[in-house]
Amino acid sequence: MPNNNRTRMIAGNWKMNETYSEGVKLAQDLSNELKANPVDGVDVVVCPPAIDIKGVSGVIEFDHAPFALGAQNCYWEESGAYTGETAPNMLVDAGCTYCIIGHSERRGYFGETDEDVSKKAKALIAHDIVPILCCGESLEVREAGTHVSFVVAQIKAALSGVEIADGSKLVIAYEPIWAIGTGKTATADDAQEVCGAIRGALNDIYGADKADAIRVLYGGSAKPGNVAGFLSQPDVDGALVGGASLKAPDFAAMVEKAGE
Repeated sequence: MPNNNRTRMIAGNWKMNETYSEGVKLAQDLSNELKANPVDGVDVVVCPPAIDIKGVSGVIEFDHAPFALGAQNCYWEESGAYTGETAPNMLVDAGCTYCIIGHSERRGYFGETDEDVSKKAKALIAHDIVPILCCGESLEVREAGTHVSFVVAQIKAALSGVEIADGSKLVIAYEPIWAIGTGKTATADDAQEVCGAIRGALNDIYGADKADAIRVLYGGSAKPGNVAGFLSQPDVDGALVGGASLKAPDFAAMVEKAGE
């Protein structure tokens, strides 16, 4: 059964999709969908590409859209000669309250390390932005049967030296890499096995009181047809959604499932 001490979360990662105008339209469509079928007790977050952030922020501000704004990445410095990067204070000024870090695509394509993720987490928390910190294993690790220890080690390394005032200041997203964009999906039991281990790692790092309030999401081909199964698990508090977040009706349906 779900933990009633933690508010469920459905977060959408648009990845590198939607132009500025398309992003504004998608945000407006989602706002309309969520307002047509209001859901209580679920935090909704949308994470568009950097170029779309201001447009989506405008929809949230002027339409009073029932979702929060997140970014997909940041850098850990305040300013300087870091061409192409975005500082946390810039995200704050644009209206972001969440930011994805450590996504498997950032790690795999751009060589990000756990040390990088730790630096980003510290910088975000210092600016009162909640990190959505991703972790997960490859198919090779899964098949070797070392996925639990791998993910626990990843979490402990990425959170090294990362302090939080309370559990609401951090979100973890477990994303089995082999189930992202492949059509493969972990079972609900698979998700619970790793998310439960993540909870145990968080207990070790922060103590039970803080750890119990940290939300752990499942990511990896989550969609309207399977999200309820994941949400039925005691240590799965929501979903980090990829492709389904690009369709307002599908994403809204997942929010509705989370509110049941």
